[in-house]
Amino acid sequence: MRMPSHATLRLIPAIDLRGGRCVRLMQGDFDAETAYEVDALTLLQRYRAAGADWLHIVDLDGARDGAGANRAIITHLAGQAGLALQVGGGIRDRATISAMREAGVARVVVGSAAVAEPDAVRAWLGDFGPEFVALAFDVRLDESGTPRVATHGWRRQSELSLWNAVEVFTAQGLRHVLCTDVRRDGALTGPNLKLYREAVARFPHIEWQASGGVRDARDLGALAAVGAAAAISGKALLEGLIRIEEMQPFLPNA
Repeated sequence: MRMPSHATLRLIPAIDLRGGRCVRLMQGDFDAETAYEVDALTLLQRYRAAGADWLHIVDLDGARDGAGANRAIITHLAGQAGLALQVGGGIRDRATISAMREAGVARVVVGSAAVAEPDAVRAWLGDFGPEFVALAFDVRLDESGTPRVATHGWRRQSELSLWNAVEVFTAQGLRHVLCTDVRRDGALTGPNLKLYREAVARFPHIEWQASGGVRDARDLGALAAVGAAAAISGKALLEGLIRIEEMQPFLPNA
């Protein structure tokens, strides 16, 4: 799906699920959880009414240990009309990807497997297509400012740079990359504009989804200015920091 002419960046609301509940973690820390009373279906309906055409779901149980505790909820959400579901967390094998497609999910996001099993992920990109299979790279900046990839719910830190990680998959037509600056996730400190500016410059053919730190509509405008294709926002929307009228220039169905 492409943005209409009135905006160049798509806002994709995010819902993180843990044990069926809507939660947010601080910088990926499972011991720093904020739980919200609202349920996932209500949030989907709220975001759809505002004009969103995509919803990003993170299965935190899947990301942490591969458990499918949230699968029934995800399947139910995928069956709702008028909004496409992008799902990440625990997408580490072909069977899970196939199950998500059969459930009506529009796009899966592969994270840890892209580092641990690059040959398999290249095959998935070829078999399922680069519109259905997106890759997620969660990064921490090292002392030199190089983004290094973290995996397995951010609990494992690698020495692999984001740029080398992405390069592995360009021959397979990689189209969508979700990149999270772990230290900004859930912190409401603003997105890492330098990171996304460099990402777009290095790989202009990729549609970069920026995640981590979005506070307000000004941050969305700043991400659009550096060339990001989409912004993933969870906490700022859940806590009402971005008003509906401020979101709507970035929501295709508004």
